[in-house]
Amino acid sequence: MKNKKITIKDVAKQSGVSIATVSQILNGNDQKFSPKTVEKVLAAKAALNYEPDYFARRMVMKKSKTIGVLVPDITNPFFSTLVRGVEGVLYRENFITMLCNADLDTKKETDYLEELSRRGVDGYIIASSAISNQAINETLRKKNLPYIVLDQKKAEGFSDAVLTDDFSGGRLAGEHLSQLGHEKVAVVLPEDATENIKTRLTGFQEIYPKAILVYGELTKDGGRQAAREIIKTDATAVFAINDELAFGLYLGLAAAKKKIPQDYSVIGYDNIDMCEYVTPQLTTIAQPIHELGQTTARLLLERIEQPEKEWEEKTLPVQLIKRFSTAHLK
Repeated sequence: MKNKKITIKDVAKQSGVSIATVSQILNGNDQKFSPKTVEKVLAAKAALNYEPDYFARRMVMKKSKTIGVLVPDITNPFFSTLVRGVEGVLYRENFITMLCNADLDTKKETDYLEELSRRGVDGYIIASSAISNQAINETLRKKNLPYIVLDQKKAEGFSDAVLTDDFSGGRLAGEHLSQLGHEKVAVVLPEDATENIKTRLTGFQEIYPKAILVYGELTKDGGRQAAREIIKTDATAVFAINDELAFGLYLGLAAAKKKIPQDYSVIGYDNIDMCEYVTPQLTTIAQPIHELGQTTARLLLERIEQPEKEWEEKTLPVQLIKRFSTAHLK
């Protein structure tokens, strides 16, 4: 015989108060009641080992206390650090993070967006550029669902957004290589670049308008493959559009018997943890990745509480971190 499921009615009966009072206290509105009443309800809950029914609670509160976070590639340390920033803020506010890793697959990203909508999450953090504005319009905007885009995708005035100063980042990378005396430089980037990467490139081209463009996926393997093309050019320095590409360049250039920075200066972008653990340590443009996640989560929670407020777009600064993968041209 199955044990009888404990309900909110049982808690109300044991504590000697109404069901409405129990519901209010267990849903965090205990400031309306005396400490003695709150203590009785919590004691009854503990004694009965009562656990609120998630779906029933959601129907009453009209909230799931869940945020959907969509990222393109969780294996990239940039996104794992970003999600940690998001999750830390949401956890403190008693929200659960539902992470969806899209594997750089456009269909998978759109499917996840629709599935999160069916599951009734309270808000969406979209850290991927591949989701079309049409998909966002049909799945989120028409239903008035709170969402925020960050880093890779333009908000286009229809949502909150948190960005980093990619133009300045690209320019800083260019200025650094220029100060080191490099005249011929290459940039490694994906052929179908996201908006933030295009902006990064534009900043770099302010310094090097004739930079050689070498295309590769935003992965270590993409960087390794790109190394084969770079050694065919007369470039003496390389701007890898993210750190993962830079790490791949290390391997690809080493395979071609080339040394960093003696043969090629290499500068990356992001400043993920591994930059300090490779040899030579990677010079890079640092994004405030953890802060980016925190700011995004806070802005989304504000939007959930104040759905009618004006759209906000925040841009966080970047900085050059000089290490040992770049050197003066001899």
